[in-house]
Amino acid sequence: MQLIATILAAAVLLIHVYIVLLETVLFRSRGARVFGLSAEQVEVLAPAMSNQGCYNGFLAAALAVGFLHPVPATGTAFMVFGLACVAIAGVWGAVTVQKRILFVQTVPALLALGAMALAR
Repeated sequence: MQLIATILAAAVLLIHVYIVLLETVLFRSRGARVFGLSAEQVEVLAPAMSNQGCYNGFLAAALAVGFLHPVPATGTAFMVFGLACVAIAGVWGAVTVQKRILFVQTVPALLALGAMALAR
C-alpha cells in the first residue's frame, strides 16, 4: 500500500506543478485554452491567475519537501499537510469556480491520504 500511496502523492505533486505552469508562465497560451478563456478574459485575469499559481506552487513545494526531507517522519508530516491542503483547496475551487476541480485536485489527494493511512 505504501507504493500506491507514493505513486498517488507523486501524481498530485505533478498535477500541481502543471497547474502552477498553467497559471503562471503558460497562462496566456496553453492556460487560456485549458481554462477556456477569451483573449479579453486572459488579459483581465492574468495577474490574479499568476498569484493563484504562486499559491499552488506552495502546495507543490509542501509535497516536494515530503518526498525529499531526510527525516521520514518530517517528510510524512509535510506530505499529509500538503495533501490535506490540496484536498481543501480543491473543495473550495469546486464550490467557487468549477466542479471539475473536485475531481482533478480533491479526489487524487484524498486517495493518496487514504492510501497513506492504510499503509501505516
